[in-house]
Parts: sequence; C-alpha cells; structure tokens
Amino acid sequence: MHWEGDTLCVSIDEVSVPWPSRVRGSVRLHAPRRFDHTVCLSEQGGHTWSPIAPVARVEVSLSQPSLNWQGQGYLDANRGDAPLEQAFERWDWSRAHLSDQRSVVLYDVVRVAQPPLHIGLSFETDQTVRSIDAPPTVAMPASGWRIKRSTRCDPDGSATVLRTLTDAPFYTRTLLNTRLLGEEVSAMHESLCLRRFSSGLVQAMLPFRMPRRTA
Repeated sequence: MHWEGDTLCVSIDEVSVPWPSRVRGSVRLHAPRRFDHTVCLSEQGGHTWSPIAPVARVEVSLSQPSLNWQGQGYLDANRGDAPLEQAFERWDWSRAHLSDQRSVVLYDVVRVAQPPLHIGLSFETDQTVRSIDAPPTVAMPASGWRIKRSTRCDPDGSATVLRTLTDAPFYTRTLLNTRLLGEEVSAMHESLCLRRFSSGLVQAMLPFRMPRRTA
C-alpha cells in the first residue's frame, strides 16, 4: 500500500480460502478530501477510530478473477493496545453520502464496564467535522446468523434492509435505505458482536476463514 498524491494504491497478490485460488489485481482509492480527526472509542485498551476519507471514490481492477468495478468508497483506521473483545460488547456503525457531498457517520458502541457511546458526525465539504444529534434508534431484522442489527433514522422516515452483503457468525454488513438529515439515502451499515466473536466455536472457525501468515 502506498499513496500517490491523493490516491491510495493497493496491490493484491493473495490466495483465497477455504478453496485455494489466486486473487491478483489492484485497488485505487481517490481521496481528495482527507480528515485529521480521531475519536477515542474506549480508554480501556486505548482504542481509537480515525475516519480518514469518509467520501472517496474506488476503482477495483482484478486480473484473477477477471473483475472490474468502481463506485463510492470510504477509508478509516482503528487502533488499540488490547483485543477488541476486552473493551467492547458490540457496535452498530453506518455511513451515508448526502447529495451535497457531505458524509454522515453514526456509531453506537456498547462498551465493557463503561457507559454506551453514541457518535454522530457530519464531514463537511470544507473539510471540517461537525457533531450532529443522532436521530432515534430503529431496530432491523436480525441477520441469518442472528446478529442483532439496529440503525438510526429521522423520526419521519424508515430504515429498511436492501441487501445483506456479509453474513458471518459475529459480523454483518448491510446496504440500507434510510432517512438522515431530511434526505432519503442509501447507507452502508455494519453490526459487530464481540461476545459472539470471543466464543470458542467462532474462534475455532476463524483460522479457516482468516488464516494467519507470518512474513
């Protein structure tokens, strides 16, 4: 991974699992607006979250398999000095682009031995970050693995699942239709259950889905 001006360039040369096949190609993330904004999610473990490019454009070009696409993108980074499951029980996160090129990120975090954390941020076109009052919580159907999902939506709107993109034993990624700041939007949403993640069964499954390799 390296930066070329405002573009993050990623070269990929991997072997997929569980059925081995080659994955080769590149990803280019164009981020003309980058933000220097870090949020402390939990002092326990020193966990922070940095939304680097809430509004970006991505180009994916794979030679193996032969696939190409482009569209909206997002880049953030997380950092911590301890495993996530020691500091968090679960979270719901969502990101939506508005028609005026702003991006809204909502984060609801259930923490271990700390009060819940509710974050609402609007990333403005002048590269400032504005806190917003998060709208009411709306429950959505659980995933196939029975992971609870919830989001936030304007009181006069509704939130519906358009498509479940990832359905794993401890994590789900979803495309939503919702209403935020008076606008109907599509939102990318994720729910993470760290209690499920830390269970013995899921831990036994992880090496087959996400193998660890030494350098």
